[in-house]
Amino acid sequence: MFDFDVSKLLIFGIVALAVIPPKDLPRVMRVVGQALGRMRRMASEFQGQFMEAMREADLESVKKELDNVKAELNSAQKELTAIEQSAKIDSSFDPALAVHSEQSHSTEAPKEIGRSDVSLTGEPPAPAEPAVETLASAAPPPAIEPEIAAPPPRDAAE
Repeated sequence: MFDFDVSKLLIFGIVALAVIPPKDLPRVMRVVGQALGRMRRMASEFQGQFMEAMREADLESVKKELDNVKAELNSAQKELTAIEQSAKIDSSFDPALAVHSEQSHSTEAPKEIGRSDVSLTGEPPAPAEPAVETLASAAPPPAIEPEIAAPPPRDAAE
């Protein structure tokens, strides 16, 4: 600040001895020492307040970052809860019942077989016929018994 080195202080001391009478010198030195002490205290106070302000500014930025991290964590927890809710398996689901249901649908009786109402010859459609039977409810055809040929008669000559 003032850039005092040893040579300048020595010159200042010699001038002070020439100007200040020797009997007032101790009192002047005490006042100068007190003034230097006050200046040092004020400088250290200023430096401490400056450092405190810097720490508070750093703390504010750290607090902001911490708040941002907390907000992100809360949103991540909400997303995780939503994913867990969507991934929960219904407790009423029974795999054995589902397999049985699939098997019963695959072995159903044939569906109803009917005739087309569209005429292929260009004639007007015939009046509606009574309900068509399904293959499952149709009576089986009568059994055809094979005719057994009677063995040829044996000749007496044989």
